[in-house]
Amino acid sequence: MVTRQLRPYQQEAVAAVHSHWQEWDKELLVCATGTGKTVMAKQIVEDRLANGSVFFLAHRDELIEQARSTFGGAGKVKGSETDIQPITVGSVQTLINRPRYDGFKTLIIDEAHHAVSDSYQRILAQYPYAKVLGLTATPDRKGLGKVFEGIAYEYGLRRAVQEGYLSPIVARTIPIDIDLTKVKTRVGDFEVTGLVEALEPYLPEIAKSMAEHAMDRKTIVFLPLVRMAQEFAEMLRSYGFDAQEVNGQSQDRKEKLEWFSRAGKGAVMCNAMLLTEGYDCPDVDCVVVLRPTKVRSLYSQMIGRGTRLAHNKKDCLILDFLWLSTKHDLCRPASLITGNDEDAQKVSEKAVEEELELFGALTDVEEQRRNALADAIRANAKRKARLVDPLTFFVDVNEVALTDYEPEWPWEKEPATEKQIKLIEQAGVNTDGMCKGQASVIIDVILNRRRQGLATAKQMRMLEQKGFQNVGLWTFEQASDMIGRLAENRWRVPYDINPATYVPM
Repeated sequence: MVTRQLRPYQQEAVAAVHSHWQEWDKELLVCATGTGKTVMAKQIVEDRLANGSVFFLAHRDELIEQARSTFGGAGKVKGSETDIQPITVGSVQTLINRPRYDGFKTLIIDEAHHAVSDSYQRILAQYPYAKVLGLTATPDRKGLGKVFEGIAYEYGLRRAVQEGYLSPIVARTIPIDIDLTKVKTRVGDFEVTGLVEALEPYLPEIAKSMAEHAMDRKTIVFLPLVRMAQEFAEMLRSYGFDAQEVNGQSQDRKEKLEWFSRAGKGAVMCNAMLLTEGYDCPDVDCVVVLRPTKVRSLYSQMIGRGTRLAHNKKDCLILDFLWLSTKHDLCRPASLITGNDEDAQKVSEKAVEEELELFGALTDVEEQRRNALADAIRANAKRKARLVDPLTFFVDVNEVALTDYEPEWPWEKEPATEKQIKLIEQAGVNTDGMCKGQASVIIDVILNRRRQGLATAKQMRMLEQKGFQNVGLWTFEQASDMIGRLAENRWRVPYDINPATYVPM
């Protein structure tokens, strides 16, 4: 495989997909919007051509044309057009009415969170022996276990921002109470007519707030209906914004999108959910979601329009509002970065009336939760236990987010293998009742800590029993040095060291 031009995580992703295909047939590649899923798919497709032709499936014109541009010389099956090539991009709406095409050994599904629908299932059923890869950015994978066998690789928003591949995200909660308690739910999300009735009275106040907080930014606004998007664009123009509206029926749709791509600060594009997928304008640095949703995949797609890097772009601002809902199932900015409802609520509360850097706020909240868990663990610790339990291990190594892990896929729920158990117990972690998925997560952490030269679980357990704090942050050498000093002192802490405050050099 030739992967020299790929970023390090993209190389890892490509290798992981090929590795997983040796054991399974239907895998997912989960990568945050803007991290280059199509680039990775291109490499995977080129690698797979030796096995036979490749079908790339998409459900929107923009996605189809983007894929053809990426692959170069790809065929196309859409509407009345049928051009079969070794790499062919196919429209899902067209393929459900077509017979099976011979020779296709690999299917790549773009925006794979749609793959649970009947149309995709009918197409997949025509190619039972093909290798299948789903591409998605969504953090919400409910139902995908019915289609895919697991996740080959995941590169999330938090890691992408930390490693400098996506823009930092800041959130500001605007104190406008918008009551959604009477809005009905249909097919798992808010019903559009009810949203319009709940939201419309507040549009003037929202426009005024945008003038206060987003005049120096380039903004995309998502609304429930075309009529409302047109109305809101007119309001914004009255406040001095260079605002336009675009929809699927716009005669000048191409011209408006080209205008917006060239526009600068103060430009706003209002749309009724047209630009959620397949639209890229990297210098967008503000997103306003006036189409509240319970669906994390939809929410992440909307916010993803502002997370790409661009020249002179410092961050992406999310303007949020005090949506009043009967349940805690409404997506908010914090929903992008954590699946823990309690952590998300605390981060959301911090964003009221100030711009809040999301990942820094989450780190603070997770540290509070880690300290609380650590206190509870210490209060109930079995100091003589030979192996540390998984919860304590995650807290010790400062991976508190992993304490929320729950198996999603059928293979994850199977019992851990003998090979997994041996590796984990050698590292000093208890495996009683452990499933294969949890074992896989723990092994990833163990191996990653080895690569970074950090203290082992056994070292941490020994030092914690002597009262040392935050030993999960110690290096292997620092831990070895202190354990050596303890051994020389008959396993007593030297008189000149206070374990509670000691920080290794």
